[in-house]
Amino acid sequence: MADLKMVEDLTNAFGPSGFEEEVVQAVKKHSGSLYLEHDAMHNVYAYMNEDAKKRCMPETDRKRPVLMLDAHSDEVGFMVQNIEENGLLDIICLGGIHNTNIPAHSVIVKNREGKKIRGITTSKPVHFLTAAERADNSLNIEDIRIDVGASSRREVMEDYGIAVGDPVMPDVKFEYDEEHGICYGKAFDNRLGCVSILSTMKALQEESDQLAVEVVGGFASQEEVGTRGVQVTAQQVLPDLAIVFEGSPADDFYFRPGIAQCSLKAGTQIRHMDSSYVSNPEFIRLAQEIGEKCGIKYQDAVRRGGSTNAGKISLTGKAVPVLVLGIPSRYVHTHYNFCAMEDLDATVKMAVEVIRSLDKERIDAVMRRNIL
Repeated sequence: MADLKMVEDLTNAFGPSGFEEEVVQAVKKHSGSLYLEHDAMHNVYAYMNEDAKKRCMPETDRKRPVLMLDAHSDEVGFMVQNIEENGLLDIICLGGIHNTNIPAHSVIVKNREGKKIRGITTSKPVHFLTAAERADNSLNIEDIRIDVGASSRREVMEDYGIAVGDPVMPDVKFEYDEEHGICYGKAFDNRLGCVSILSTMKALQEESDQLAVEVVGGFASQEEVGTRGVQVTAQQVLPDLAIVFEGSPADDFYFRPGIAQCSLKAGTQIRHMDSSYVSNPEFIRLAQEIGEKCGIKYQDAVRRGGSTNAGKISLTGKAVPVLVLGIPSRYVHTHYNFCAMEDLDATVKMAVEVIRSLDKERIDAVMRRNIL
C-alpha cells in the first residue's frame, strides 16, 4: 500500500497554480535517496541518483532511452484580485472551477509572510435573496467573495497582511478510512500523481541499473492554468518515452455500469484519448498485457474532453509515446475528493511492471522504429 504519510503531506500541501513551494518541500521530504533538482517555476526533477542525472542529460551520449514519469503538482485555487472597502476579497480562479462549487466553503489565504488566514467564500442567506435571485440559479465569479472576518480594507491589509495577488486554496485536511480503504481530502488532482512518481521510482531504485530505460521524475507546475510547467520539464528532460499520472475525474455516479470508464475500486484508468492527445497503441497494448499478466485491475477510457500533460509531452522533440494512467478521484476541481487506495496501488504497480517489461523489442515497437 502507498505510504499514507506521503499521501497526507502531499495532498495537504498548499499549492495553487504558481504557488507550489509547499509541494516542492513535501516531495523533497518523501524523496528518500532520490536525487532532486528544481527550477524557478517550481518544477522538480527526480533522478535515481546523481550519476543517473548525468547519464540522462540531453547533451550526453545516452546509453539507454529516457522514460519520464510526469505528474503536475499544482491544484485549482484562487487569487485575490481586489480588496473591497468593507473588507471582502474579490477573487479570480486559478484553474477550472465551476462557480456553483465555490460558495459557502472554508478557504485558506496565504499572505506574503507565509501566514495562513482562514476565510469563508460568501453566500447570500436565503433571507436576503430577492425573488429574481431565488428564481435564477446562475452565479458569476464576481458575485463571490472571501470573508476573513474583517470589516474594512485597512483591517485586511494591515492586520491580516493580505494583499492583491495572494493565493487561496480549499481548507480541507486528509483522512483515511482504513475499514473501507477510502481516502478523503483535497487536491487528489494531482497530488496522487506526485505520490505515484515517488512510489514508482522508489520501487525501481535498487534495480535501476538493470532496466532498459533511465527513469526520470518530472513534477510539473501550473498544469491547471494551461499545462505550462510541462512545457519546461519536457524540454529539459527531452524524454524518449513517458508515463503521465493523473487524478482522473471519477464518472461512476454519472454513467451506468458498462459506460462509466473511471470508477472507484475498478483499477487504474488507461486513457486512450482526450482533447489533448491520441495515445500510442503499442504503449496501450503493453499496459493491457501487463494488467492481464500481473492481475492489475485497469479500465480503458476514451474521453471526449479533458486534457493532461500528455498533450505537451507527446509533441516534444521528434514526438514522444505517452501512456496516461489515472487514479479515479471523485469531485475533482472542487473542495473535497474521494479515492480508493487500491486504485492508487494499482496505478503504481502498473507503471512499475510496464517499466520492468520494457526491452529493446518493446521499446522499438512503442517508438515505431520498425515501420519503415
